[in-house]
Amino acid sequence: MFKLFFCCAFLFGSVVHAADSSSGQRFKKVLIIVLENTDYDEALKQPFLKKMTSQGALLENMNGLTHPSQGNYLAMIGGDSFQVKNDDPVNLHYQNLIDLLEKKGLSWKGYMENYPGNCFTGTTKGRYVRKHNPFISFNNIASDAGRCANIQDLKAFAQDAAAGTLPNFSILSPDLDNDGHDTGSRFASAWLEKILANKLQDPRFMKDLLVVITFDESRARNNNHIYTVLLGDSVKPGSSNKQKLTHASLLKTIEVEFNLGSLGRLDATAPPIEGVWR
Repeated sequence: MFKLFFCCAFLFGSVVHAADSSSGQRFKKVLIIVLENTDYDEALKQPFLKKMTSQGALLENMNGLTHPSQGNYLAMIGGDSFQVKNDDPVNLHYQNLIDLLEKKGLSWKGYMENYPGNCFTGTTKGRYVRKHNPFISFNNIASDAGRCANIQDLKAFAQDAAAGTLPNFSILSPDLDNDGHDTGSRFASAWLEKILANKLQDPRFMKDLLVVITFDESRARNNNHIYTVLLGDSVKPGSSNKQKLTHASLLKTIEVEFNLGSLGRLDATAPPIEGVWR
């Protein structure tokens, strides 16, 4: 029997399209860890990041969408940079990935290092910066106390990881030191190894989980080629993908895997990640 799907108009003209009902079950949870402002070749020089390419799948032609940082973070959950060309606070009246996840009954969190909580919409707080927290820039999250309670400090990540309660979708954004923004990729790689290396060897932590280590953008302004690696039981160790991909492709892969549909933006036409799965 064929099922007829209808496209439904949502808030402010966003449209959700039916997803491919044949989408697989490669992973049930995804954790995206975002580091800062590093060229692809420079990232590969860092020992831990280089080591991860043999344990997981390297996306050799992954690219940020824009410069500077903020538009790339927005695209990770919004499917577009929304023509944001600076890091000033923005308040977006658009549907986003959280709407698609919640419609399917799936859980989510933002692990934002040093985030003060309580729907904080300030630009900075210590080493936390709003521009690296895409969730708070969407009004239907920032104005909803229940939703923005899911934006938490990095301490919550350690607790959820230890308890085996990571949500279906999460983004982990370190502070300005640990993401390499103010310290460089060598510092960021070493920090990431401290918090992640042991967890990657823990079957309980890794069960049904896809870990994505990526960068928001390159340092070079004449291109936006960035390091991205996928890790998990669903990934072929040591594999690689040469497709031209962007953050919208990562979003598309998640949409297909969870059978979410599309936000109808760049994610609608972006290619999903292929050729690296078991």
